[in-house]
Amino acid sequence: MEHERKRTRAWVLHPEIKSDSGRRDAAPALEEAVALAAALPDLDVIGSNVVRLPKAHPGMLFGSGKIEELGSILKAEEIELVLIDGPVSPVQQRNLEKAWKVKILDRTGLILEIFSDRAATREGVLQVEMAALSYQRTRLVRAWTHLERQRGGLGFVGGPGETQIEADRRAIDDHLVRLRRQLDKVVKTRTLHRASRAKVPYPIVALVGYTNAGKSTLFNRLTGAEVMAKDMLFATLDPTMRRVEIPDGPEVILSDTVGFISNLPTELVAAFRATLEEVLAADVILHVRDISHEDSKQQAEDVEAILASLGVDENRARIEVWNKLDQLPEEEAEARRQRAEREDGIHAISALTGEGLDGLLADIAEKLQGVRHEETLTLTFAQGKQRAWLFKEDLVQQEEQTETGFDITVLWTDRQKAKFDRL
Repeated sequence: MEHERKRTRAWVLHPEIKSDSGRRDAAPALEEAVALAAALPDLDVIGSNVVRLPKAHPGMLFGSGKIEELGSILKAEEIELVLIDGPVSPVQQRNLEKAWKVKILDRTGLILEIFSDRAATREGVLQVEMAALSYQRTRLVRAWTHLERQRGGLGFVGGPGETQIEADRRAIDDHLVRLRRQLDKVVKTRTLHRASRAKVPYPIVALVGYTNAGKSTLFNRLTGAEVMAKDMLFATLDPTMRRVEIPDGPEVILSDTVGFISNLPTELVAAFRATLEEVLAADVILHVRDISHEDSKQQAEDVEAILASLGVDENRARIEVWNKLDQLPEEEAEARRQRAEREDGIHAISALTGEGLDGLLADIAEKLQGVRHEETLTLTFAQGKQRAWLFKEDLVQQEEQTETGFDITVLWTDRQKAKFDRL
């Protein structure tokens, strides 16, 4: 007889610190934190609340009165895990766990837990493990006070004077080096795959957006694929790619990437850089927004900030996709449709019902066609390989034979021209 997995009783706290002017509104931030916690299958979120603070206390985060008040609530509700929606220093974490006798997890730790639970591919598992170890390395506090530094040792290999915390940090660093080597092999494989795709003149269209904006639902609608699409934060982690034929346009490779989130842990941005390189290589970026979300504008700004940190060119062709029209009242949905029609580069759609997709696909085709230009090449008879490649890729518009070779008029993109120059 199989035993059911034990579920953990959790409570979510969102510290609203007056001195921190850059923080988001407390209510939607708390709602998102609860949704993050709900994304872990073994958690029961018993309750949540916003804790207003004039400033963060360096040792305990909260003041003594608030700690006592919250402690009595947690004890009465038999809470085992407290999720704090924000950064918690190692010292604060240790002190709060001691005061409340519960496990403490901050926002970064929670997101890492979700990613660890969801990673499916070898690359995803390695990336999450690297991010988790980098995070854990900062959590090493001096809990082994009984070990004192002794005399001896030159410091080259630690020697007998090495403390426990240094040994643990060194073990983590060694493990990180091994993981990076393994990930490098996986990244080389991905690079080879990307290089093989580069030989085929399919433009890349990348879906980016805040987590739960509906990217996977849109991906499934356009490709007929069955990528997991749930009303859940970080439902999909690993990138998925499919070939799609756009009406009155070229065939493209559509790429569904990991969802972004505000305050995405820097460890994860670094670890998932290889995966997100698909965005850097994209010809067109579709920024998918959940237009029905009350915090949609802030979410869009968070996505743009992460794209900028990845080095995505501001001049890259982009289309903003206002998704989830079906979740708005009809009057508000109509206002969104009219505004999208007035502004270039914006499409109001519903990936669930298919509304607005024809116009979106037409715009993608137009943007891809727009980057093509006509050019006449002069090839000698000895350049048969180059001539054959042009015909194979269906780029030739017109050809005239001359005494020394061929004058060929082609219609191509800068990317295709670069491939030709490498032949």
